Amino acid sequence: MVCTMHFLRALLRTARTIRRSPQGLAGLPPDDAVLLDAPDERLSPALVAAALGEYEPAAKLLATTRDGAEWENRDRYLGRLVTFARSRDGWLTDWLAAAPHDPDALLVKAELAIRRAWESPVRAEQLRELGPLISAAADADPRDPVPWRLALDHARGTHATHTVFEALWEQAIQRSSHHYGCHVAALRYLSAAWYGSHRECFDFAERAAEDSLPGSLVQALPLRAAFAVLVEGPAVRTSSVQEERIDAAADLAISLSASFAPGDPWPAEARNLLAFVLVARGRWEEALEQFRQIGPHAASFPWSSVSDDPLGRFLDARDDARRRAARVTPSSGRADHSGPLGHYA
Repeated sequence: MVCTMHFLRALLRTARTIRRSPQGLAGLPPDDAVLLDAPDERLSPALVAAALGEYEPAAKLLATTRDGAEWENRDRYLGRLVTFARSRDGWLTDWLAAAPHDPDALLVKAELAIRRAWESPVRAEQLRELGPLISAAADADPRDPVPWRLALDHARGTHATHTVFEALWEQAIQRSSHHYGCHVAALRYLSAAWYGSHRECFDFAERAAEDSLPGSLVQALPLRAAFAVLVEGPAVRTSSVQEERIDAAADLAISLSASFAPGDPWPAEARNLLAFVLVARGRWEEALEQFRQIGPHAASFPWSSVSDDPLGRFLDARDDARRRAARVTPSSGRADHSGPLGHYA
């Protein structure tokens, strides 16, 4: 058997050399219409204002998500604002000066500090110093689960014990039992790359998905467990049990994707991850259909895991899925994973 990621990287490298056909023929938007991590209509004004050094639209946006208990939107918008602040944070400095106890400003401050600490060669030491920032954000609004997602990420980076992590997890789910960001943070802690194993990762993800609400992104959690297996590297070989769980995770994510409208930006990251996994599994027709559902909404994750050019890798994988799906006979159904184009793990 050939290693999944070795094959995928080679596949995506060679695809760049092939002249693409017009994507409209396959129901896909043209390459130049695809945008990476495009903000929605609520986030766009906040980012534009931040670029001008103005914090008020960002403050209003996060306050609205907090007042309406829009915890999933809050976490997502926080991430995008912090990504911007990593290179241009003057607007945040002004916000904190004007409202030093604002729950939303404190949350942005804490996440930004954590991300910067993660990049340090002395990550654990720097992260340990940031505990008070997370506590301040959590205390500012006790209803908010997002500071507890930060606490879970912080615990992973500071080598917290399972007991400590479980205590933080309990605090998180008390505030929002199905919060996707907190579940992703827990899954990372349980991954084989950190303090668990692939089996623990799948067990947790599958239980969470089974208990989740209809249409919840938590149903995509097993897909993240599958992704963790697929990106381990050339020395890893997947077992038949893992392969079954990977395909089951993809099947569940396909059902989740079908509950959203084509081109909806909300499930775009989950659909990008699904397309990635389907490509890795040689399920070309299903991958192509997910690229159609994604429309113009490419996401950095997961393509940045195999390239410094995530948009280019997205377009390459999309084009390859289109070409390979055209070779599958209509009666063949799902790709044969035992062949040279299917069973890469």
